[in-house]
Amino acid sequence: MSYDPEKSVGASADLKKKSSYDSFEKSLEDNSNSAAEVSNEKLNFIDRWAGKLNAETKGIELITDEEKTESSVLNAATMWLSANLVIATFSLGALGITVFALSFWQAVLTIIFFALLGATPVAYFSVFGPKLGLRQIFLSKYLMGNYAMRIFAFINMVACVGWGAVNIMASAQLLNIVNNGACPPWAGCLILIICTILVTFFGYHVIHAYEKYSWIPNAIIFLIIIARMSMSGNFEFGEMKGGPVTAGHVLSFGGTVYGFATGWTTYASDYTVYQRRDSNPWRIFFGILIGLYTPLVFTLILGAACATGTLKDARWNELYQAKSISGLVYAILVEKSLHGFGEFCCVLLALSTVANNIPNMYSVSLSAQALWSKLAKIPRVFWTIVGNFVTLAICIPAYYEFDSVMENFMNLIGYYLAIYQAMCLLEHLIWNRGNFAAYDYENFQDKTKYPVGIAGIFGFCCGVAGVVIGMDQTWYAGVIGRRIGEGGEIGFELAFGFAFIGFNLVRPLEKKYIGR
Repeated sequence: MSYDPEKSVGASADLKKKSSYDSFEKSLEDNSNSAAEVSNEKLNFIDRWAGKLNAETKGIELITDEEKTESSVLNAATMWLSANLVIATFSLGALGITVFALSFWQAVLTIIFFALLGATPVAYFSVFGPKLGLRQIFLSKYLMGNYAMRIFAFINMVACVGWGAVNIMASAQLLNIVNNGACPPWAGCLILIICTILVTFFGYHVIHAYEKYSWIPNAIIFLIIIARMSMSGNFEFGEMKGGPVTAGHVLSFGGTVYGFATGWTTYASDYTVYQRRDSNPWRIFFGILIGLYTPLVFTLILGAACATGTLKDARWNELYQAKSISGLVYAILVEKSLHGFGEFCCVLLALSTVANNIPNMYSVSLSAQALWSKLAKIPRVFWTIVGNFVTLAICIPAYYEFDSVMENFMNLIGYYLAIYQAMCLLEHLIWNRGNFAAYDYENFQDKTKYPVGIAGIFGFCCGVAGVVIGMDQTWYAGVIGRRIGEGGEIGFELAFGFAFIGFNLVRPLEKKYIGR
């Protein structure tokens, strides 16, 4: 691909004008150079060992045209189908009834809208993988700048581990309740971590192969849950009440759904990066949108529907209060239901978390490599294993406060991703006019080919200000959030708007005085 620096955002109109700035910047640590070092170094013993097992050894390096051998949109779509047709998604849907006190139809409408709002950016950024051949966090250098990207690389590492912990907690609860607690929480968490390591160790192609089929048993079990829920007679629609209190609850539940749905944004291109560069972007976009949105809506709504049973059946409510979502699933599938076979279904459903955790534990390694040059020298395989065991250390103590941990974590995810999306979409669609030719991806190791990140850092700070005044958490409520009924969550909406404005104010100055 030919590259015209006159058309690139990163090109400088006047090299002399910025020579003093470049001399200063060269004295700072440059994350990009690490990628070149990793490419040129001999593989260390970890990568040599992984290579003998046919595991992927590439990290944040550019995926070349010769390595781009995939053309199946189905592979890309089923990646997200399996990752979202899981017990954690079901758990989140139940919160609409049990925590936010919405009726069934109010929960359904909230799910449909906010899930679409969250899933669309994931599908959109997935198109960048085939076009640029770079991982999502690393290509963010071109969208928000080198140093702003590092902020998100660090947050993304924390988020990947947090995702893993939340997902494992839901499944460990389910393993624990089966067979009268024979499997202690720590053992359940360890089993799920080991299963996740076995898949993520081998990398991109094995991950796609696993995700292509792992949704099938989960779908069967969810159909069984639908049948047993219907036969129980415990479903009820609830009362459609309006007013400021309900509005606040809808916004808060919607923020939680949005955080879950959009949580894959900073991983998006990681799982399309081996797609051919000439792949049809519309097929990639709609294939992934359907593959992500469909299981999200189905499983979230099913969770909400089953949670209505806790309002009608005292035993179901007792089990839910004692064992959270695992108690509810146990009530539907086991007690006065399918007994031994129901417990078998519970175990399979608990293992579904592996499909959801795989993207987190794969992408945490890429974020670590993008964060700092010294970390980039450490192989992806090592970071994958470390990320899994850090997740294990967190999820065991958090196991006992699952509902509150899940609600708060999803909202926090929504905050930082709204900021990320605002700045990246602005740079690509407005400043680069949606033109992929503006990205000199072949020279990704050259820092002059992408912004420094001053606008990105300022936009991030503005977004945080929006979060502070719009959030509504048990530990803090912003000046706007606490005025919506009894409290309403609009943190991610204000984060997006504030980041959008802040970035757009500073970006023209950055281009004018620095040249990129």
